Amino acid sequence: MMTKSIQYMNPHPLAKPNGFSHLTTLDSIAFISGQVAYDADGRIVGEGDLAKQTRQVLTNLQHALTAVGSDFSHVLKMNFYVRNISEAAVAQIREVRKDFLIESALPASTMVGVAGLAKEALLLEVEVYALIP
Repeated sequence: MMTKSIQYMNPHPLAKPNGFSHLTTLDSIAFISGQVAYDADGRIVGEGDLAKQTRQVLTNLQHALTAVGSDFSHVLKMNFYVRNISEAAVAQIREVRKDFLIESALPASTMVGVAGLAKEALLLEVEVYALIP
């Protein structure tokens, strides 16, 4: 039986994680932990502003994808966890996401409302599964 090699990564410039890895890979699949609106120093970006937090979250995901030689065109699945979800919140997230995703090739996606995230000021968390080309 062949043993597969799992890699655990915490790429720069993502904030130092506490109790988890930002990214694990197995063969040609990347599993990216839920990203929130932290800058490289772990400070929350865009407190109270869902659009700014969405941009930071997607930028963090872009850093993680780049670390394994991938990009948003190889994302298979995205899971969005949104505090205070509403139609307006969904529209804001989708508007910002246009700068990162290709509208004609959107990945499978789930978006759910949650009561809270790791810190009160966080409004969005997104996890991703992607191919490594």
